[in-house]
Amino acid sequence: MAQAHRSTVGSSLVPRSLVPRKDSLGTDVFRDDNGDCIIRSDLGCYLQTKDFLERGHDIKIQRLHPACQGGDHYVGNRQESNIYIIKGSSYRVVRNLSTDKGAQIFELHPRCCGGDHYGRAGWTFFIIFQNQGEIRWVTNLRTAEGEKTFVLHPECRKGLYYFGIDQYLALIKMDEKWGAHFYLYPDASKDKLDSFFSIHPDVLNFFPGGLTFTKGISTCGWECIKTLHNNSDSPITWSDKVTRKVGYAKQKMSTIEHNWSISTEMSLGAGNLTKLITQLQFSLKAEYGGKSIRTEQEDWNEAREEEESIQVILEPQKNLYIWQYRLGIGQEPILFCRDIQFTKENNPPDRIPLPPVP
Repeated sequence: MAQAHRSTVGSSLVPRSLVPRKDSLGTDVFRDDNGDCIIRSDLGCYLQTKDFLERGHDIKIQRLHPACQGGDHYVGNRQESNIYIIKGSSYRVVRNLSTDKGAQIFELHPRCCGGDHYGRAGWTFFIIFQNQGEIRWVTNLRTAEGEKTFVLHPECRKGLYYFGIDQYLALIKMDEKWGAHFYLYPDASKDKLDSFFSIHPDVLNFFPGGLTFTKGISTCGWECIKTLHNNSDSPITWSDKVTRKVGYAKQKMSTIEHNWSISTEMSLGAGNLTKLITQLQFSLKAEYGGKSIRTEQEDWNEAREEEESIQVILEPQKNLYIWQYRLGIGQEPILFCRDIQFTKENNPPDRIPLPPVP
């Protein structure tokens, strides 16, 4: 009979954090006259909503034009319609990330290169040098005109993402008790917090590592799906079919997209964006709720029952345990791997059947 033996790796005690921008290149945040925007270059799209911070209204997922992908930083603001895509020592200015409309390319001034974060507050650009604990303000990225450099207050050095809202410096950082919040500072050199806000779950799902907070950390492990017994004093040949679930339990993750309006220009069909986000979640480090494993080569079709014919010889007075590897986000498994393994003892195999992230 099938046994409920399970070997699951995953703990609620693992530190949880959104993936910071430095570890998720091509991901960035800004607010412009169309609302709040999260860029996910790795997904080939961006999220836009009028207010993602508390209410998450009118969430749209738009295609990211190929020429606008792969940026190191993305900057926008309410004062003008231009969006700045910084890559290396140059930047691209566009009016629309889906069409690349009005594209122009310029070189960054040397004093504007090498920042860890870029943003814009009002008409002024800011550049965060996080390791040095400095913020540099300029009015022009080509000339470094109006340059002023200040020391960041320690509380303003902990941001995972930085962007501007009107004249405020906004940063997203982790609170040990309450998770991801965003904070508004009128002066980054002083510990003078204006206000802070939670991030709506429907928006949090789009951030790298966001599923950790809305669904739970990634889990993985072997589950014993059948145990064979030979209680006789002679070897016996056991020949039968083993039934197990294979594939992706799509319905368990489908709620992620329920409040998203996905553009018809997107090449990903319904449910496929969630599948890609889930794959990337598994690939993250444990500190971001992942397992550092690659799952793209697994069967990501809708989960279904499959049978496999097995013939084995059971030694006298011995058992044989049949195991399947499963992965989950939160408590329930969502990906059922095709391969099965056998052990003679009631201990799961000691190998992970999936390749690690390089």
